[in-house]
Amino acid sequence: MIPRGFVLLGLFLATVVSATQRSYDGFKVYNVQQETQAQADLLFRMAEANHKLDFWFLSKRVGDNATVMVPPEDQERFMASLEKYGLQFTELIHNVESTHDEYTSTATRHASLPAHRNILTSYLRHADINAYLDELASKHSAKVVVHEVGRSHEDRAIKTITINPGKDKVIFLDAGIHAREWIAPATALYVIDQLVKHNFEGDDALSSVSWVVLPVVNPDGYEFSHEQDRFWRKTRRPSGNCAGTDGNRNFAFHWGEVGASAQPCSDTYRGEAPFSEPETTIVRDELLKLKGSCKFYLTLHSYGNYMLYPWGWTDDLPATWEDLDEVSQAGAAAIKQATGTRYTVGSSTNVLYAAAGGSDDWAFAEAEVPISITMELPGGGNSGFNPPPSAIEKIVKESWVGIRAMAEKVAEKY
Repeated sequence: MIPRGFVLLGLFLATVVSATQRSYDGFKVYNVQQETQAQADLLFRMAEANHKLDFWFLSKRVGDNATVMVPPEDQERFMASLEKYGLQFTELIHNVESTHDEYTSTATRHASLPAHRNILTSYLRHADINAYLDELASKHSAKVVVHEVGRSHEDRAIKTITINPGKDKVIFLDAGIHAREWIAPATALYVIDQLVKHNFEGDDALSSVSWVVLPVVNPDGYEFSHEQDRFWRKTRRPSGNCAGTDGNRNFAFHWGEVGASAQPCSDTYRGEAPFSEPETTIVRDELLKLKGSCKFYLTLHSYGNYMLYPWGWTDDLPATWEDLDEVSQAGAAAIKQATGTRYTVGSSTNVLYAAAGGSDDWAFAEAEVPISITMELPGGGNSGFNPPPSAIEKIVKESWVGIRAMAEKVAEKY
């Protein structure tokens, strides 16, 4: 969710790296302490003024540390600004490109290998994910239906999987709206695996509710992040001289207001118009089909260990914020009890930053989903967005504990 973030120490590249793979030689990553509100505000202004500063993590909270990747040509000026305003900082990674070598020897899997063997140990490619969904539908036809709900700009099939179809109440979960956040689709796949392969009779949240899961909202960007630019965040449809729109700024609720750029080359570009992207229109259309029956919309992002709820466009709270908070707190508490991992809970604007045009705000306001939450999954320690493949299993299993607890709370309330 944080603009221009990236997996580094957790980078996991394909065996065959494209000849056009973008180089990050000389890029550095800094950890910056924000000890006062004025310092936190300064970092936000720096992020808005220079889109080349790649903030992996940035929040409004005093005491949080910002993490930012800086290109060689901006490093001297960046450090001088920090020193001028008294911000303490340390160099976290000396050369981003050098960290890539640790992962190029480990291959992402290809479609010729059985997908189900790898969901806990590798980041599947989009074609593999679709193949996995189809495999589940074939093996578990009594409880699983797979639909192609649309095509991406580059004509990739976007599929949903419905588990326990035909129930009165629906939970809709999506992931991968931001291309580089690979742990989000990995978590969605584990949720699917648990729902399909286990018998949850007696658990109302899991047996009496239909689950609709869209594991990769943005397949074009996802593939591009695997093949050409591991930093890539947006969709791939051209706009002006640049490619892509931030899908999580493209929804038609307070579109284009705060925290969304009008510049096509920005990573938070809002798009030419609300729902200008085929990928966001698919999410819109699927949620509108479920209007009245969908009780819980959960969108998975990374990173930061947050349960975030509306609003993202203002620091005001919705009238039913206590319901949103109750469900979010249930997820956070379940994870803490199970593993000790702590999640911060609150409205997006009050906990992190204001960003209008997000899917969670739109689902809550326009699709009338009573519980709408963004779950920011864990990162890889100092590595940022995506953990190494060796950490996938721990994170997806831990995340499922929280997701299940939130689903149970929703089933209880609605």
